Amino acid sequence: GTGTVGDGMCNISLGTSGTIFISSNKFGVDENNALHSFAHADGHYHLMGCMLSAASCNKWWNEEILKTKDFAAEQAGITKLGENRVFYLPYLMGERSPHNNPDARAMFIGMSMDTTREDMTQAVLEGVAFGLRDSLEVARSLGIQIERTKICGGGAKSPLWKKMIANIMNLKVDVVENEEGPALGGAMLAAVGCGEYPDVETAAAKIVKVVDTVGPDEELTAKYEERYQQFRKLYPTVKCLYEKG
Repeated sequence: GTGTVGDGMCNISLGTSGTIFISSNKFGVDENNALHSFAHADGHYHLMGCMLSAASCNKWWNEEILKTKDFAAEQAGITKLGENRVFYLPYLMGERSPHNNPDARAMFIGMSMDTTREDMTQAVLEGVAFGLRDSLEVARSLGIQIERTKICGGGAKSPLWKKMIANIMNLKVDVVENEEGPALGGAMLAAVGCGEYPDVETAAAKIVKVVDTVGPDEELTAKYEERYQQFRKLYPTVKCLYEKG
């Protein structure tokens, strides 16, 4: 439904869970089975990294902790991107990709007396983006080169979150016209099956429309690269705390 067909094409879904979906002409499995590999509708393959809590992290933070449903208002005061000293590990329900650990749990790390409400909200959004990048790095380790991604899901409605995704992952982020990716994708497959289109590539080219693109900023990407390298050290450091017994 987002037209993610063809070698090196990518889609990120910011729904209840978070998914990075990468179309590839070659079958690939990393040594730790961090990503899932499947047959794809275009006759080739796709890799998928799925984190169990994505937009649900933002929903939990706003509705259960801050007691508000005005997500936009909570994001309005966030201006210092790439400079937040607070980190959030987005493992509210354990984690699937790439850690495969049902006992993992969410954490805030790095608060001080100067930490603000905005810093905490920013950390939640960044933590999800960092978690998605963990899966992207596994794909890159397999030699898959990705320069841009489509984006869908409820979280994709946030301009701030899309900007974070673009700079944390250093990708051009394409916003598609239709928000109902799964339903549209099913209809497209049916259209191909009925002979309306010769293949899924043709159907995607005709039906899927990109209406906006959010690109990375070189300076901000450099700031986020430093932050991500710190983030990726956190899970290995606290992993022992999740062990039972």
